[in-house]
Amino acid sequence: MNHELIIVFVLLGLCVGLFMINKPRMDVVALIVIIALPLLGIVSVPEALAGFADPSVVLIAALFVIGEGLVQTGVTHRMGDWLMKRAGHSETRLLVLLMLSVAILGSVMSSTGVVAIFIPVVLGLAGRLGVSPGRLMMPLSFAGLISGMQTLVATPPNMVVDSALKREGLAGFGFFTFTPVGVVVLVLGIGYMLMARRWLTVRSDGNNHSGARRGFRDLINDYQLNRRQHRLLIRGQSPLAGRMLQDLSLRTQHCANVVAIERAGRFSHEIIPPNAAMELKTGDVLFIDRAEDAGNLTEMCRDLVLEELPLPEGYLSNQARVVGMAEVLLPPDSSLVGKTILEMSFRRKHGLNVVGLRRDRKPLEGQLLEEKLKMGDILLVIGPWKSIRRLQEQPQEFIVLSLPAEVDDVAAAPDRAPQALLSLAVMIVLMVTGVVPNVVAALLACLMMGALRCIDLSSAYKSIHWQSLVLIAGMIPFALSLERTGGIELAVTHLMDLFGGAGPRLLLAGLFVLTAATGLFISNTATAVLMAPVALSVARHLDASPLPFALTVALAASAAFMTPVSSPVNTLVLGPGRYRFMDFVKVGVPFTVLVMIITVMMVPWLFPL
Repeated sequence: MNHELIIVFVLLGLCVGLFMINKPRMDVVALIVIIALPLLGIVSVPEALAGFADPSVVLIAALFVIGEGLVQTGVTHRMGDWLMKRAGHSETRLLVLLMLSVAILGSVMSSTGVVAIFIPVVLGLAGRLGVSPGRLMMPLSFAGLISGMQTLVATPPNMVVDSALKREGLAGFGFFTFTPVGVVVLVLGIGYMLMARRWLTVRSDGNNHSGARRGFRDLINDYQLNRRQHRLLIRGQSPLAGRMLQDLSLRTQHCANVVAIERAGRFSHEIIPPNAAMELKTGDVLFIDRAEDAGNLTEMCRDLVLEELPLPEGYLSNQARVVGMAEVLLPPDSSLVGKTILEMSFRRKHGLNVVGLRRDRKPLEGQLLEEKLKMGDILLVIGPWKSIRRLQEQPQEFIVLSLPAEVDDVAAAPDRAPQALLSLAVMIVLMVTGVVPNVVAALLACLMMGALRCIDLSSAYKSIHWQSLVLIAGMIPFALSLERTGGIELAVTHLMDLFGGAGPRLLLAGLFVLTAATGLFISNTATAVLMAPVALSVARHLDASPLPFALTVALAASAAFMTPVSSPVNTLVLGPGRYRFMDFVKVGVPFTVLVMIITVMMVPWLFPL
């Protein structure tokens, strides 16, 4: 083993460790790799930056835009509405239609985005059917992962492996190369989840999350807000009178979060959502949220000349026409992850107050505003309905899980859905026929969506998951470094020593296991970048067709069923489904073995070695 290979292995080990703890973010680690490899003399600067010019990177960026166009024109939400109508009151029918819908939609757009869209739909359906959300959330995530096995453009690992084939001068995958195997996995996956759902009746934590649709009172009980809410009257000598909210220090000095303000109108009191520039008046009633451990409320009232008023039962429900409430899940890419609510100026930016925080299925107590947020946290927000609607328009930042029974969720009827579907159809036809390269077909579809006003330029740029693109661009020179220093050859040698004498099918199984195991620690995209050269090198050693080996790696990279952290898709459903880590292990490990058996049986049959 030469010293350059040792350096690359050490750097790879450091990257894996940083990926596992997610500090710093994966895209930052990728940038460190791009800087480190040329400085260490492993690759040249142009080679380190070559990933940014890789066609798969541009293709993935274009597909993010196309997926956002489908969201903004209502195509995805219409599928959710169709699902609700067709499911009726049958849980079995719902599970089958749900997995089919997610797999079809995820075959042409981001599976993470599809799952995020369907989470609120599934929660609503679970409530209507009176079943535990846990019986449906894992089938939702599994269908999202299986969608990556349906088409070439369904998931970044497929395109990464396809790009590796083309760099070797090979033909690459067709648009439907994955489909035969993917369809079989989907059918067996539906059958498997129909049996495994009995293991997914998650134990109740004392909250009513099934049955009738929840309302304000249920949410208040769930987040233990009953003793946190108070109504305080501003009396004549109060230092608050005549001052703007932004000039006060109610949150920092008294831990009091102003949720709403009652003010005397011409005929009755009206509820006013607070804003920083609002001037308080004598006679205003502040509806505040204040942690129980925040100190003596009587002392605060004495210092600020406030009078505590009774809080009528159902107070918020009676104000539902003005004040809204919703649960919001933080997805992996949310800018709030790792920051506090105060640091993000949440109320100033979004016009909403965070009054509850649920983590690992339990509500957190104490001061929430200075709690560092984590991926998968569920926030309870209160404020104007229009502000809550705006959160629904930011799927990269927030996933609004459900709206309470006090509001009628009226879906918009976008008029650009036909144009979006036409753009998508043009892309698919061009890719299937091979008239133009895949990346050109995707870019053409993006231009069509823009020209037909399915998406605006600002939304198009915001929809692109830049973190994924930088990660891929940074890992491509890593794969080149391993190949150049002999790391790929070393991995192939060990793989051949273990499985080479047992036949090509067992070798494919070993490659599948190695890829799936690597994907437990780093992202499936990074796994595909590293494992694709190994697969191609194994094929060369056997003097066999590289397509079955490359296809096995791509399928294994999507088989991230075993833990809740092996894919963002699984992490998203962890909270809404109220799962534990072992829930994914006991359901995901057997299914991963089943997918491996299908792959090893079908791939050599469809694409002879």
